[in-house]
Amino acid sequence: MPNVKKKILIVEDEAFLLDLYQAKLVKEGFEVVTCINGEEGIACVIDHSPDLILLDILMPKVDGFGLLEEIKKLPGTKKIPVIIFSNLSQKEQIDKGLKLGAASYIVKTSVTPAQLAQKLKDFLKIK
Repeated sequence: MPNVKKKILIVEDEAFLLDLYQAKLVKEGFEVVTCINGEEGIACVIDHSPDLILLDILMPKVDGFGLLEEIKKLPGTKKIPVIIFSNLSQKEQIDKGLKLGAASYIVKTSVTPAQLAQKLKDFLKIK
């Protein structure tokens, strides 16, 4: 049976970071879908049914917390694991993200793209 690629949706408004992480995750064997803001995010989640969502918080239109609330409200998307991936590192923000249903919270400045890819593999139990 062929190895099915896990699909990651990255919701990130900074083009440089989006391209960087997309390139690294594709190189590591993931299928990657991207979305540039929270407003487009819910449509991306519904249209692409990702295995995991990597979600920034500070974005225009709808922030990551708002998108996370929407994802967790809808029956078809509420079980998709969401990892918040943000530069916001205050305990209150981390606690808020986890309380809203995020599976994990990673501070961008604490990991390299390679470390992020490994964390996602570990989370999805990929060898």
